[in-house]
Amino acid sequence: MKAVVIRRYGAAEVLQSEEVEQPKIEPTQLLIKVRASSVNPIDWKIRQGMLSLITGSKFPKILGFDVAGEVVAVGSGVMRFKAGDAIYGSTSFSGGGYAEFAAVLENLVAHKPTNLSYEEAATVPLAALTALQALRDQGNIQTGQTVLINGAAGGVGIFAVQIAKALGAVVTGVSSTKNLDLVKSLGANRVIDYKQQDFAQDTAQYDIIFDAVGKRSLSQTKTVLKPNGIYITTLPSPEVFLESALTAFLPGQKAKFIIEKPNTQDLVYLKELIEAGKIRPVIDRTYPLQELAAAHSYSESERAVGKIAIAVSN
Repeated sequence: MKAVVIRRYGAAEVLQSEEVEQPKIEPTQLLIKVRASSVNPIDWKIRQGMLSLITGSKFPKILGFDVAGEVVAVGSGVMRFKAGDAIYGSTSFSGGGYAEFAAVLENLVAHKPTNLSYEEAATVPLAALTALQALRDQGNIQTGQTVLINGAAGGVGIFAVQIAKALGAVVTGVSSTKNLDLVKSLGANRVIDYKQQDFAQDTAQYDIIFDAVGKRSLSQTKTVLKPNGIYITTLPSPEVFLESALTAFLPGQKAKFIIEKPNTQDLVYLKELIEAGKIRPVIDRTYPLQELAAAHSYSESERAVGKIAIAVSN
C-alpha cells in the first residue's frame, strides 16, 4: 500500500511516499481503507523530534492520528462494526493515518456522521475531542456560565466555541481581526480581536478560560477569571504544571491542562451534535496525501483557520 513515512526526525522534507506492507489486525482492531486524515500539531511535533523521548528511534514511522474511511475487515473480537461501515476516529499513539490502509482499535472509532464527507469527518476527532474533554471534563462547564476561548479560529478553538455554545455557555472568542466574523458564525456571543486588545486586560470575568493555543497561564489571566474559575490549556508549560499542582488542593481558581483521550462514547456524542447541526468542521485547505509535506509546513506556519484535511484515497 502507499503511505507517507518518516525514516528520521527533521523538517517537512523527511516525509516521503513509499510502498509499505499493509497492516495486520489484532482481534480488537478494524482494518480500514483510509479515505481521509488531517494534520494536527502533534504530527509535526513528532516529525521534528520534539517528542522523541516518548516516540523513540524506531523507524519508519507513519504519522496521522485522525482517520475517516471504510471498514475492510474486523478482528475476531470486534462487536460494533462490520465490513463496509463508514467510520471516523483516532489511531493509537503510534499513528498510521497517512496511509491507504490503517489498523485501528474498535474503542477509538465510531460510525461517521452521515452529513459529513470523509475529509470533513477526518478533521473532527483529535481537535473536537480535545475541546469537549477540556470543557466538559476539566472545566465542568454548566449552562449559563461565561467561557472565553483563546485561539477561537484554530483547529481546537473552532470546536470549543461550538461545543461551549451547545452546552449552554455564554461564549467569548479571541481571534485575529480577519477571523472575527467566522468566530461569530460559530456561535460566539462576543469576540475579541487580540491584535487590538489583550483579553487578560478585559473588564469582564469568566467561569472558564480555555487557552486552545497554549499561549498563556493562570498567573497571566487570573484577573479575568472568577474567584472559583478554571483556566485550561492545551500546552502545559513548566509554569502551568506548577500552577496545576499548587491549585489542585487549594480553594479558589484552578489551573488545568488537557490530554485528549480518544474513545467511542465521545465520538458518538460528537456525531450526534454534528448531525443535529450544532457543530460543524471548518476546513482551511485540503491537500492530497502526496503533498503532505506542504500541509505540514502550512500547519507549522500557524496561519491555518480551522483544520487542514488530507485526502488519502477516492
